[in-house]
Amino acid sequence: MLYYNIKTPSEVVPLERAVIDGVSEDGGLYMPQSIVRLPQAFVRNMGHMTLHEIAYAIANFAFQCDIEASVLRDIVRQTLNFDIPLHRVDDNHYVLELFHGPTMAFKDVGARFMAHLLHYYRSLHHQWPTIHVLVATSGDTGAAVANSFVGVPGVHIHVLYPHEALSYVQEAQFATLGDNVTALEVNGTFDDCKRLVSKAFVDPELNDALHMTSATSVNVARILPQTFYYFYAIAMLSRQGVDVSDVVFAVPSANLGNLTSGLMARAMGLPVKRFVSVENENNIFYNYIKTGYFIAKDSVASIAPALDAGNPTNMPRVMELLGNYSEIRRMIHAYTYNDEMIVDTIRDTDHRHGYLLDPHSAFAWQGLCDDLRPGEVGVSLATAHPAKFATTVEHATGREVPMPPQLLRYLKGTRRVTPINNGYTTFKRYLLQYAHG
Repeated sequence: MLYYNIKTPSEVVPLERAVIDGVSEDGGLYMPQSIVRLPQAFVRNMGHMTLHEIAYAIANFAFQCDIEASVLRDIVRQTLNFDIPLHRVDDNHYVLELFHGPTMAFKDVGARFMAHLLHYYRSLHHQWPTIHVLVATSGDTGAAVANSFVGVPGVHIHVLYPHEALSYVQEAQFATLGDNVTALEVNGTFDDCKRLVSKAFVDPELNDALHMTSATSVNVARILPQTFYYFYAIAMLSRQGVDVSDVVFAVPSANLGNLTSGLMARAMGLPVKRFVSVENENNIFYNYIKTGYFIAKDSVASIAPALDAGNPTNMPRVMELLGNYSEIRRMIHAYTYNDEMIVDTIRDTDHRHGYLLDPHSAFAWQGLCDDLRPGEVGVSLATAHPAKFATTVEHATGREVPMPPQLLRYLKGTRRVTPINNGYTTFKRYLLQYAHG
């Protein structure tokens, strides 16, 4: 399978290059040259299959023999060594819990898959220089990537995050790791972090000195594995005897990576009626859906920091997958809520259903509740464990949120942080110190 650069479609590269580089030299995102549609027999029979069986089959179809079958099977097994439960809230509303991985956030799936894939490619090229993975994070991405790559030989992780914008637990999940992980606290916003990383990728001097790649959702190796759980949700609904012909997925949206994975799954044959994209007050995509104009803006901080993005990086992929504005509006319904409304949602869902939502998951849940029509079945994606945002959840519900052991261990570690300003010169100087290391 070959992958083309959306910005310069004539540039076509193999999977290995798309994964290793992350983005093209001109900053364009990679997309599969063709998206393989899964056999209908496979989709009909998923209810009888395990998560591993479904994921391996999808990966095998998607990567078109680019990776040896036994290697791919091992990567899937090592990536998905945790459960993904589907919680039934009432007859028509379900929550897909994507937060049972090591960092208790949905990004564990894509980050772990990419880490194992990158390790495999390095094993084929013993003389490769150190790969520097640059990660701008507003919350969960940094933790998922850092924990997936920590201790991996020949790889160094640089996590950029905005000053005082993450929860204490989120920061601790990567800032206490040490080893080959460096936490860079940027005196600025998440958009500043993304800008620094984007400029580094197209800087000729840096590219001559270092081999850099991205492990955020701009990397196609992050997007493809996230299709697995969309298909698995349909499989679990089928297993319960639910008619899956009218399923609606609600997704909390910021950089649109998770939504892009859902759209890619649809192109591969996922039986989905539509998607519900839900944003906080950083509602760039919502405004695009309503007006047809895509206008980036400075992001503002919220109680759901992973949604604080003012320029969604996967917008080009959304447009490639759906083709035009009319189809985007038909296939995606958009909602936006403020912090106060989401605190009410967390409180109400706990009171009515006894179910705890973290702020990000609460956005998706509220959007699903507002959008679902009679006779339809809705799946809301829960993307983080509520304990990662215990202060907000406890304030909303009035009850303590138990801290899982997976998170508690980070709070006992020593925080190691390198503060930097939001100027590109400072960041470039920081990276160049690794040029001859």
